[in-house]
Amino acid sequence: MTNPLSAAAPRARTGIGSGLRIGVLALQGDFREHLHAVEAAGATAVGVRRPAELDGLDGLIIPGGESTAIDKLARAFELADPLRKHIAEGLPVYGSCAGMILLAHDIADPATDMAGNPQQTFGGLDITVRRNAFGRQRESFETDLDFKGLDFSATEEGVAPVHAVFIRGPWVERVGDGVEVLAQVEPADPAHASHAADLQGTARIVAVRSGRLLATSFHPEVTGEKRVHELFIRMIRGEA
Repeated sequence: MTNPLSAAAPRARTGIGSGLRIGVLALQGDFREHLHAVEAAGATAVGVRRPAELDGLDGLIIPGGESTAIDKLARAFELADPLRKHIAEGLPVYGSCAGMILLAHDIADPATDMAGNPQQTFGGLDITVRRNAFGRQRESFETDLDFKGLDFSATEEGVAPVHAVFIRGPWVERVGDGVEVLAQVEPADPAHASHAADLQGTARIVAVRSGRLLATSFHPEVTGEKRVHELFIRMIRGEA
C-alpha cells in the first residue's frame, strides 16, 4: 500500500468553518484526526464525551473506530439517547467508517453481545450497511473515487477524485427514499484490482447523504483530503 500522505490532496479553504462549533464524538476511534481536520477548516473543535457537550453545537462528527465499542460507550456515558434526539431534531452529522454504521437505520450483520442482543445505532440515515464488508485489517486498501457534491473544488481540469483509504470499511447495501449516493467503489479487473473484496460485478456504495446527514465508508481524515469536511461544513451552513 502506498503512503496516503504522499499524495497532495486538494485542501479546504482556510477559514471555511470560522464561527462554527463542531463536535467530534470522542469515546473511541480516530477522533483526534477529525478534531485536527475541523480546526484546520477554521472551526472550533469540541471533543464530546458527555450529553451536556452536545449543547450549542452546529454539527457533529462520529469518527471511525469500533462501532460496537462506540455503541457500548455511548450508552455507558448516557450519550446514546441524547444523540438520537439531537439527530432527529436536525443536528448536522457526518459519520466516517464506524460513524456510517452508527448513523444507519439497519445493519445487515450486527454484532451481538453475550446475551445475544444486537448492537444499536443512533440512526438517522435510511440505509442498510454491512460491517467489515471489504475485509479485515490486512485487506485495507486505497483507491480514487468520483465523489458528487464537490463542485466547489473544481479547477480548469474539473473536480479531482477523492483518494480514499478503506480500513475494515462497511458498504451500503440499501438506500431509502431521500438518500443520495455520492460515491461508489467500482468492480475492477481482478488482475489489477485495488481492493481484495470480491464485488461480484456490483458497484458498492461508500458515501451517502440525506439532508444534513453525511456518511462515508472511508477515512478522509487520515489522507489530508479536506474536501469531505468542507462539504460537511457547507451542509451545516446551508450552502450545499
